[in-house]
Amino acid sequence: MTPAAELIQKPRSQSPALYILLALVVVLVVGVSGFGWQQSALALVGTLFGLTLYQASFGFASSYRHLLVRGDGRGVLAQVLMLGLATVLFAPLLISGIGRGAVAPVAAQAVVGAFLFGIGMQLGSGCACGTLYTIGGGSSMMLLTLLTFGTGSFLGTLTDGVWQGLPKAEAMSLIGLWGWGGVMVQVAVLAALGLGLGRWQQSRIAEAGDFWVKPTWRSLLYGPWSLVVGGVALALLNTLTLVLAGRPWGVTWGFTLWAAKLATLLGWNPASSEFWQQEAVANVLNASLFADVTSVMNFGIVLGAALGAAIAGQLTVRKPPSRSAIVAALIGGLLMGYGAWLAFGCNVGAYFSGIASTSLHGWLWIAFALLGTAVGVRLRPFFKLQN
Repeated sequence: MTPAAELIQKPRSQSPALYILLALVVVLVVGVSGFGWQQSALALVGTLFGLTLYQASFGFASSYRHLLVRGDGRGVLAQVLMLGLATVLFAPLLISGIGRGAVAPVAAQAVVGAFLFGIGMQLGSGCACGTLYTIGGGSSMMLLTLLTFGTGSFLGTLTDGVWQGLPKAEAMSLIGLWGWGGVMVQVAVLAALGLGLGRWQQSRIAEAGDFWVKPTWRSLLYGPWSLVVGGVALALLNTLTLVLAGRPWGVTWGFTLWAAKLATLLGWNPASSEFWQQEAVANVLNASLFADVTSVMNFGIVLGAALGAAIAGQLTVRKPPSRSAIVAALIGGLLMGYGAWLAFGCNVGAYFSGIASTSLHGWLWIAFALLGTAVGVRLRPFFKLQN
Protein backbone atom coordinates (compact mmCIF):
# COMPACT_ATOMS: atom_id res chain seq x y z
CA MET A 1 0.00 0.00 0.00
CA THR A 2 1.32 3.44 -0.91
CA PRO A 3 2.05 6.01 1.82
CA ALA A 4 -0.87 8.20 0.75
CA ALA A 5 -3.29 5.33 1.16
CA GLU A 6 -2.18 4.40 4.65
CA LEU A 7 -3.97 5.55 7.78
CA ILE A 8 -2.71 9.03 8.56
CA GLN A 9 -1.19 9.23 11.98
CA LYS A 10 -0.29 12.40 13.83
CA PRO A 11 3.46 12.82 13.22
CA ARG A 12 6.09 13.33 15.85
CA SER A 13 6.21 16.88 17.06
CA GLN A 14 8.73 19.30 15.57
CA SER A 15 7.21 22.30 17.29
CA PRO A 16 10.40 24.39 17.71
CA ALA A 17 11.22 24.17 14.00
CA LEU A 18 7.59 24.79 13.09
CA TYR A 19 7.41 27.95 15.19
CA ILE A 20 10.68 29.25 13.75
CA LEU A 21 9.51 28.62 10.20
CA LEU A 22 6.16 30.29 10.82
CA ALA A 23 8.04 33.28 12.20
CA LEU A 24 10.24 33.38 9.09
CA VAL A 25 7.16 33.31 6.85
CA VAL A 26 5.71 36.24 8.79
CA VAL A 27 9.02 38.10 8.50
CA LEU A 28 9.07 37.49 4.73
CA VAL A 29 5.45 38.53 4.21
CA VAL A 30 5.77 41.66 6.36
CA GLY A 31 9.27 42.46 5.15
CA VAL A 32 8.28 42.70 1.49
CA SER A 33 5.15 44.74 2.22
CA GLY A 34 7.16 47.88 1.46
CA PHE A 35 7.03 46.83 -2.19
CA GLY A 36 3.23 46.66 -2.14
CA TRP A 37 0.54 44.44 -0.69
CA GLN A 38 0.69 42.26 -3.80
CA GLN A 39 4.30 41.39 -3.00
CA SER A 40 3.28 40.21 0.46
CA ALA A 41 0.42 38.20 -1.01
CA LEU A 42 2.75 36.60 -3.55
CA ALA A 43 5.23 35.70 -0.81
CA LEU A 44 2.38 33.85 0.88
CA VAL A 45 1.35 32.22 -2.41
CA GLY A 46 4.95 31.05 -2.88
CA THR A 47 4.84 29.53 0.60
CA LEU A 48 1.66 27.67 -0.33
CA PHE A 49 3.31 26.43 -3.53
CA GLY A 50 6.15 24.96 -1.46
CA LEU A 51 3.74 23.40 1.03
CA THR A 52 1.71 21.85 -1.79
CA LEU A 53 4.72 20.48 -3.66
CA TYR A 54 6.05 18.87 -0.49
CA GLN A 55 2.80 17.45 0.86
CA ALA A 56 1.80 15.96 -2.50
CA SER A 57 5.37 14.93 -3.40
CA PHE A 58 4.50 16.52 -6.73
CA GLY A 59 7.59 15.89 -8.80
CA PHE A 60 7.92 16.68 -12.49
CA ALA A 61 11.28 15.03 -13.16
CA SER A 62 10.41 11.87 -11.22
CA SER A 63 7.02 11.60 -12.96
CA TYR A 64 8.61 11.60 -16.41
CA ARG A 65 11.21 9.06 -15.28
CA HIS A 66 8.61 6.74 -13.75
CA LEU A 67 6.56 6.89 -16.94
CA LEU A 68 9.47 6.01 -19.21
CA VAL A 69 11.22 3.48 -16.98
CA ARG A 70 8.43 1.83 -14.97
CA GLY A 71 5.40 2.55 -17.10
CA ASP A 72 3.88 4.39 -14.14
CA GLY A 73 1.95 7.35 -15.52
CA ARG A 74 0.22 8.53 -12.35
CA GLY A 75 2.43 11.58 -11.94
CA VAL A 76 2.04 12.64 -15.57
CA LEU A 77 -1.71 12.02 -15.39
CA ALA A 78 -1.89 14.39 -12.42
CA GLN A 79 -0.01 16.96 -14.50
CA VAL A 80 -2.53 16.61 -17.33
CA LEU A 81 -5.34 17.24 -14.82
CA MET A 82 -3.44 20.26 -13.47
CA LEU A 83 -2.91 21.67 -16.97
CA GLY A 84 -6.54 21.18 -17.94
CA LEU A 85 -7.84 22.95 -14.85
CA ALA A 86 -5.29 25.76 -15.18
CA THR A 87 -6.23 26.25 -18.85
CA VAL A 88 -9.90 26.68 -17.94
CA LEU A 89 -9.07 29.04 -15.06
CA PHE A 90 -6.56 31.12 -17.06
CA ALA A 91 -8.73 31.53 -20.16
CA PRO A 92 -11.30 34.12 -18.97
CA LEU A 93 -8.54 36.17 -17.34
CA LEU A 94 -6.30 36.20 -20.40
CA ILE A 95 -9.13 36.81 -22.85
CA SER A 96 -10.44 39.71 -20.79
CA GLY A 97 -6.95 41.20 -20.54
CA ILE A 98 -6.37 40.50 -16.85
CA GLY A 99 -2.68 39.67 -16.93
CA ARG A 100 -0.52 38.32 -19.73
CA GLY A 101 0.16 34.69 -20.42
CA ALA A 102 3.52 32.92 -20.48
CA VAL A 103 3.77 32.97 -24.27
CA ALA A 104 7.21 32.69 -25.90
CA PRO A 105 8.57 32.20 -29.42
CA VAL A 106 8.57 28.82 -31.12
CA ALA A 107 12.31 28.72 -31.68
CA ALA A 108 15.18 26.37 -32.46
CA GLN A 109 16.96 27.51 -29.30
CA ALA A 110 13.92 26.36 -27.28
CA VAL A 111 14.30 22.89 -28.78
CA VAL A 112 17.94 22.73 -27.70
CA GLY A 113 17.17 24.21 -24.29
CA ALA A 114 14.29 21.89 -23.47
CA PHE A 115 16.36 18.87 -24.51
CA LEU A 116 19.23 19.96 -22.26
CA PHE A 117 16.80 20.62 -19.43
CA GLY A 118 15.34 17.13 -19.81
CA ILE A 119 18.79 15.57 -19.41
CA GLY A 120 19.65 17.89 -16.54
CA MET A 121 16.59 17.23 -14.44
CA GLN A 122 17.30 13.50 -14.50
CA LEU A 123 20.94 13.93 -13.52
CA GLY A 124 20.01 16.54 -10.93
CA SER A 125 17.13 14.37 -9.65
CA GLY A 126 14.78 17.32 -9.70
CA CYS A 127 13.44 20.18 -11.76
CA ALA A 128 13.32 23.91 -11.03
CA CYS A 129 10.56 23.94 -8.42
CA GLY A 130 11.67 20.48 -7.28
CA THR A 131 15.09 21.89 -6.42
CA LEU A 132 13.49 24.50 -4.18
CA TYR A 133 11.01 22.29 -2.39
CA THR A 134 13.51 19.50 -1.74
CA ILE A 135 15.92 22.07 -0.28
CA GLY A 136 13.09 23.13 2.00
CA GLY A 137 12.58 19.50 2.91
CA GLY A 138 16.20 19.20 4.03
CA SER A 139 18.17 18.03 0.98
CA SER A 140 21.73 19.35 1.14
CA MET A 141 22.57 17.95 -2.30
CA MET A 142 19.94 20.13 -3.94
CA LEU A 143 21.81 23.20 -2.71
CA LEU A 144 24.54 22.16 -5.14
CA THR A 145 21.97 21.76 -7.91
CA LEU A 146 20.64 25.23 -7.11
CA LEU A 147 24.16 26.68 -7.28
CA THR A 148 24.87 25.32 -10.75
CA PHE A 149 21.30 25.92 -11.94
CA GLY A 150 21.77 29.61 -11.23
CA THR A 151 25.22 29.51 -12.82
CA GLY A 152 23.84 27.90 -15.96
CA SER A 153 21.01 30.37 -16.39
CA PHE A 154 23.40 33.28 -15.74
CA LEU A 155 25.76 31.93 -18.42
CA GLY A 156 22.74 31.81 -20.69
CA THR A 157 22.32 35.56 -20.35
CA LEU A 158 25.97 36.11 -21.28
CA THR A 159 25.69 33.99 -24.45
CA ASP A 160 22.23 35.20 -25.42
CA GLY A 161 23.42 36.74 -28.67
CA VAL A 162 24.93 33.47 -29.90
CA TRP A 163 21.47 31.95 -30.36
CA GLN A 164 19.71 34.90 -31.94
CA GLY A 165 20.53 33.84 -35.50
CA LEU A 166 18.73 30.49 -35.25
CA PRO A 167 15.26 30.04 -36.80
CA LYS A 168 12.50 31.53 -34.69
CA ALA A 169 8.77 32.00 -35.18
CA GLU A 170 6.83 34.65 -33.33
CA ALA A 171 5.24 33.90 -29.99
CA MET A 172 1.87 32.27 -30.58
CA SER A 173 -0.94 30.99 -28.40
CA LEU A 174 -4.17 29.20 -29.20
CA ILE A 175 -6.06 31.96 -27.41
CA GLY A 176 -4.31 34.56 -29.56
CA LEU A 177 -5.15 32.61 -32.72
CA TRP A 178 -8.70 31.46 -32.04
CA GLY A 179 -9.88 32.89 -28.71
CA TRP A 180 -12.30 30.61 -26.91
CA GLY A 181 -12.05 28.18 -29.81
CA GLY A 182 -8.37 27.75 -29.00
CA VAL A 183 -9.22 27.05 -25.37
CA MET A 184 -11.68 24.36 -26.44
CA VAL A 185 -9.08 22.76 -28.71
CA GLN A 186 -6.50 22.60 -25.93
CA VAL A 187 -8.98 21.26 -23.37
CA ALA A 188 -10.02 18.58 -25.87
CA VAL A 189 -6.38 17.59 -26.46
CA LEU A 190 -5.68 17.41 -22.73
CA ALA A 191 -8.87 15.42 -22.14
CA ALA A 192 -7.86 12.93 -24.83
CA LEU A 193 -4.38 12.64 -23.34
CA GLY A 194 -5.82 12.14 -19.88
CA LEU A 195 -8.31 9.49 -20.97
CA GLY A 196 -5.72 7.64 -23.02
CA LEU A 197 -3.12 7.74 -20.28
CA GLY A 198 -5.71 6.78 -17.66
CA ARG A 199 -6.85 3.70 -19.57
CA TRP A 200 -3.29 2.66 -20.30
CA GLN A 201 -2.43 3.19 -16.66
CA GLN A 202 -5.31 0.97 -15.49
CA SER A 203 -4.03 -1.86 -17.65
CA ARG A 204 -0.62 -1.66 -15.98
CA ILE A 205 -1.26 -0.62 -12.38
CA ALA A 206 -4.64 -1.56 -10.96
CA GLU A 207 -4.32 0.34 -7.68
CA ALA A 208 -4.82 4.11 -7.77
CA GLY A 209 -2.33 4.46 -4.93
CA ASP A 210 -1.16 7.97 -4.28
CA PHE A 211 -2.91 9.32 -7.40
CA TRP A 212 -6.22 9.70 -5.62
CA VAL A 213 -7.12 9.12 -2.00
CA LYS A 214 -10.15 10.80 -0.51
CA PRO A 215 -8.72 13.58 1.67
CA THR A 216 -9.52 13.87 5.35
CA TRP A 217 -8.93 16.84 7.63
CA ARG A 218 -5.99 14.99 9.17
CA SER A 219 -4.36 14.16 5.83
CA LEU A 220 -4.82 17.73 4.62
CA LEU A 221 -3.21 19.03 7.80
CA TYR A 222 -0.34 16.57 8.22
CA GLY A 223 -0.06 15.08 4.72
CA PRO A 224 0.61 13.31 2.53
CA TRP A 225 -1.77 14.64 -0.13
CA SER A 226 -2.77 12.69 -3.19
CA LEU A 227 -1.45 13.76 -6.58
CA VAL A 228 -4.93 14.90 -7.58
CA VAL A 229 -5.18 17.23 -4.60
CA GLY A 230 -1.69 18.52 -5.36
CA GLY A 231 -2.46 19.13 -9.03
CA VAL A 232 -5.69 20.99 -8.25
CA ALA A 233 -3.95 23.13 -5.62
CA LEU A 234 -1.11 24.02 -8.01
CA ALA A 235 -3.58 25.07 -10.72
CA LEU A 236 -5.47 27.28 -8.26
CA LEU A 237 -2.27 28.85 -6.93
CA ASN A 238 -0.95 29.55 -10.43
CA THR A 239 -4.23 31.28 -11.28
CA LEU A 240 -3.91 33.37 -8.13
CA THR A 241 -0.36 34.27 -9.20
CA LEU A 242 -1.68 35.42 -12.58
CA VAL A 243 -4.20 37.70 -10.87
CA LEU A 244 -1.74 39.14 -8.34
CA ALA A 245 1.42 39.41 -10.44
CA GLY A 246 -0.16 40.01 -13.82
CA ARG A 247 1.61 36.95 -15.20
CA PRO A 248 1.79 33.25 -14.28
CA TRP A 249 4.20 31.41 -11.99
CA GLY A 250 7.87 31.25 -12.94
CA VAL A 251 11.01 30.08 -11.18
CA THR A 252 14.11 30.35 -13.39
CA TRP A 253 14.42 34.13 -13.43
CA GLY A 254 14.83 34.12 -9.66
CA PHE A 255 17.83 31.78 -9.94
CA THR A 256 19.31 33.93 -12.71
CA LEU A 257 18.96 37.08 -10.63
CA TRP A 258 20.50 35.44 -7.56
CA ALA A 259 23.49 34.31 -9.64
CA ALA A 260 23.92 37.76 -11.18
CA LYS A 261 23.83 39.38 -7.73
CA LEU A 262 26.52 36.96 -6.54
CA ALA A 263 28.60 37.61 -9.65
CA THR A 264 28.56 41.37 -8.99
CA LEU A 265 29.77 40.73 -5.45
CA LEU A 266 32.64 38.71 -6.92
CA GLY A 267 33.65 41.57 -9.20
CA TRP A 268 31.68 40.99 -12.41
CA ASN A 269 30.76 44.17 -14.27
CA PRO A 270 27.17 44.12 -15.63
CA ALA A 271 28.18 46.74 -18.20
CA SER A 272 30.17 44.00 -19.96
CA SER A 273 26.95 42.18 -20.88
CA GLU A 274 24.55 43.33 -23.56
CA PHE A 275 21.66 41.66 -21.76
CA TRP A 276 22.34 43.18 -18.35
CA GLN A 277 22.92 46.62 -19.89
CA GLN A 278 19.26 46.89 -20.82
CA GLU A 279 17.62 49.54 -18.67
CA ALA A 280 14.76 47.41 -17.34
CA VAL A 281 17.08 44.48 -16.55
CA ALA A 282 19.70 46.74 -14.96
CA ASN A 283 17.04 48.28 -12.74
CA VAL A 284 16.03 44.83 -11.48
CA LEU A 285 19.66 43.89 -10.82
CA ASN A 286 20.27 47.09 -8.87
CA ALA A 287 17.12 46.71 -6.79
CA SER A 288 16.62 44.48 -3.75
CA LEU A 289 16.12 40.75 -4.26
CA PHE A 290 12.87 41.18 -2.35
CA ALA A 291 11.58 43.66 -4.91
CA ASP A 292 11.43 40.92 -7.55
CA VAL A 293 8.29 38.76 -7.66
CA THR A 294 9.99 35.54 -8.79
CA SER A 295 12.75 35.88 -6.22
CA VAL A 296 10.29 36.44 -3.38
CA MET A 297 8.11 33.52 -4.45
CA ASN A 298 11.17 31.27 -4.64
CA PHE A 299 12.05 32.15 -1.04
CA GLY A 300 8.45 31.35 -0.14
CA ILE A 301 8.62 27.94 -1.83
CA VAL A 302 11.61 26.93 0.29
CA LEU A 303 9.91 28.07 3.49
CA GLY A 304 6.63 26.41 2.52
CA ALA A 305 8.30 23.07 1.85
CA ALA A 306 10.17 23.31 5.15
CA LEU A 307 6.86 24.02 6.88
CA GLY A 308 5.34 20.95 5.26
CA ALA A 309 8.27 18.81 6.39
CA ALA A 310 8.04 20.15 9.95
CA ILE A 311 4.27 19.60 10.06
CA ALA A 312 4.81 16.03 8.87
CA GLY A 313 7.58 15.52 11.43
CA GLN A 314 10.08 14.85 8.64
CA LEU A 315 12.26 17.97 8.70
CA THR A 316 15.87 16.83 8.81
CA VAL A 317 19.06 17.61 6.91
CA ARG A 318 19.92 14.82 4.47
CA LYS A 319 23.46 14.29 3.22
CA PRO A 320 24.21 13.54 -0.45
CA PRO A 321 24.08 9.76 -1.01
CA SER A 322 27.45 9.56 -2.78
CA ARG A 323 30.19 11.53 -4.51
CA SER A 324 28.92 10.42 -7.89
CA ALA A 325 25.48 11.78 -6.99
CA ILE A 326 27.10 15.13 -6.15
CA VAL A 327 28.79 15.21 -9.57
CA ALA A 328 25.49 14.37 -11.24
CA ALA A 329 23.72 17.12 -9.28
CA LEU A 330 26.31 19.69 -10.34
CA ILE A 331 26.14 18.70 -14.00
CA GLY A 332 22.37 18.42 -13.93
CA GLY A 333 21.93 21.85 -12.41
CA LEU A 334 24.18 23.44 -15.02
CA LEU A 335 22.28 21.78 -17.88
CA MET A 336 18.93 22.78 -16.40
CA GLY A 337 19.96 26.38 -15.88
CA TYR A 338 21.41 26.89 -19.34
CA GLY A 339 18.61 24.90 -20.94
CA ALA A 340 15.90 26.84 -19.14
CA TRP A 341 17.35 30.12 -20.33
CA LEU A 342 17.47 28.93 -23.94
CA ALA A 343 13.97 27.47 -23.76
CA PHE A 344 12.34 30.60 -22.31
CA GLY A 345 11.62 28.83 -19.06
CA CYS A 346 11.67 25.60 -17.11
CA ASN A 347 9.05 23.01 -16.22
CA VAL A 348 7.13 25.79 -14.46
CA GLY A 349 7.45 28.88 -16.65
CA ALA A 350 7.60 27.17 -20.06
CA TYR A 351 5.64 23.96 -19.47
CA PHE A 352 3.06 24.53 -16.72
CA SER A 353 2.44 28.25 -17.17
CA GLY A 354 3.13 28.08 -20.91
CA ILE A 355 0.58 25.38 -21.68
CA ALA A 356 -1.92 26.89 -19.23
CA SER A 357 -1.57 30.08 -21.33
CA THR A 358 -2.17 27.95 -24.48
CA SER A 359 1.31 28.87 -25.73
CA LEU A 360 2.55 26.67 -28.55
CA HIS A 361 6.06 26.87 -27.15
CA GLY A 362 4.86 25.05 -24.02
CA TRP A 363 3.94 22.01 -26.11
CA LEU A 364 7.26 22.23 -27.94
CA TRP A 365 9.04 22.38 -24.59
CA ILE A 366 7.52 19.23 -23.14
CA ALA A 367 8.09 17.23 -26.34
CA PHE A 368 11.83 17.87 -26.33
CA ALA A 369 12.15 17.77 -22.55
CA LEU A 370 10.79 14.21 -22.70
CA LEU A 371 13.39 13.34 -25.33
CA GLY A 372 16.05 14.75 -23.03
CA THR A 373 14.57 12.75 -20.17
CA ALA A 374 14.92 9.56 -22.22
CA VAL A 375 18.64 10.31 -22.57
CA GLY A 376 18.97 11.37 -18.94
CA VAL A 377 17.54 8.15 -17.51
CA ARG A 378 20.14 6.20 -19.49
CA LEU A 379 22.91 8.36 -18.05
CA ARG A 380 21.79 8.04 -14.42
CA PRO A 381 23.32 4.56 -13.84
CA PHE A 382 26.77 5.96 -14.73
CA PHE A 383 26.43 8.13 -11.61
CA LYS A 384 25.04 5.24 -9.54
CA LEU A 385 21.58 6.80 -9.49
CA GLN A 386 18.63 4.43 -9.42
CA ASN A 387 15.82 4.76 -11.94
